Amino acid sequence: MDLRIFTEPQAGASYDQIVTMAKEAERLGFDAFFRSDHYIAFEGEGLPGSTDAWITLAGLARETSTIRLGTLVTPVTFRWPGPLAISVAQVDAMSSGRVELGLGTGWHDVEHAAYGIPFPSTKDRFNMFEEQCAIVSGLWSTPVGERFSFAGSHYQLTDSPALPKPVQRDARTGGVPLVIGGWGAKRTPAIAARYGAEFNLPFGPADIYGAMCDPVRAACEAIDRDPATMVWSHANTVVCGSDEAEIERRAATIGHKVEDLRAHQLCGTPSELIDQIGRFAAAGAQRTYLQVLDFDDLDHLRLIAEQVLPALR
Repeated sequence: MDLRIFTEPQAGASYDQIVTMAKEAERLGFDAFFRSDHYIAFEGEGLPGSTDAWITLAGLARETSTIRLGTLVTPVTFRWPGPLAISVAQVDAMSSGRVELGLGTGWHDVEHAAYGIPFPSTKDRFNMFEEQCAIVSGLWSTPVGERFSFAGSHYQLTDSPALPKPVQRDARTGGVPLVIGGWGAKRTPAIAARYGAEFNLPFGPADIYGAMCDPVRAACEAIDRDPATMVWSHANTVVCGSDEAEIERRAATIGHKVEDLRAHQLCGTPSELIDQIGRFAAAGAQRTYLQVLDFDDLDHLRLIAEQVLPALR
């Protein structure tokens, strides 16, 4: 089981705090450091204000050397697919091939209104999502010296030089691996099967994880793709403590109740976390994103790295 750190900087974190946590996650041996792609806090003031996901990752690409980096997830509403493909390819080069692009439809209408970003209907956003997957993979996989064109309902590209190229050459995109996930039962499985290197199911319990992944497996088989070529992952909030007092303190700091976290997320002592994550592994998960919400508590990461990570590796 891979363990990855997943953060929500829009809740309130400066770039300095982000890079400090990313470097510590790398030093401790976590597989990756991912961040959300949001422009506004869901509650509270979110001071000092949100940082841009891909500008942040460009900085982290130069400040780290081994840990993988990415987003969970970049909304298709935020960026045009051509410039997005350029930005991600550049960050991949800056990191020597350590970047992954989580891509999704977007959902938080409030942040769109706050920064003047159009927020189309769910149907249109899914259409945009599918077209963006096709465009970024088309741009990355087009051979150097050839041109790429695309005629869709939302985007049209004419004779693009399709440059620059990422360092990585993923089998599905020809470039950076795509992480695709969510709870959609119809279009999401088909898009994930066609373009995704990884399928991620966020914030669900282990007892339904396997069943929720079944439509994606079926979609893979429908296009003659071996489901074993997909990485299966989940993301859950984590609160770990060496004793109940520490668990209570960490839960209170992020505004959650211990009983709720224990019932629905990953919460408890290191041995409890090993058991909880093990249930996801038994259901088919190969990768866990640990949503860490307190940027000032690096001892939290150290406890997990010392007492949970070795058992799961």
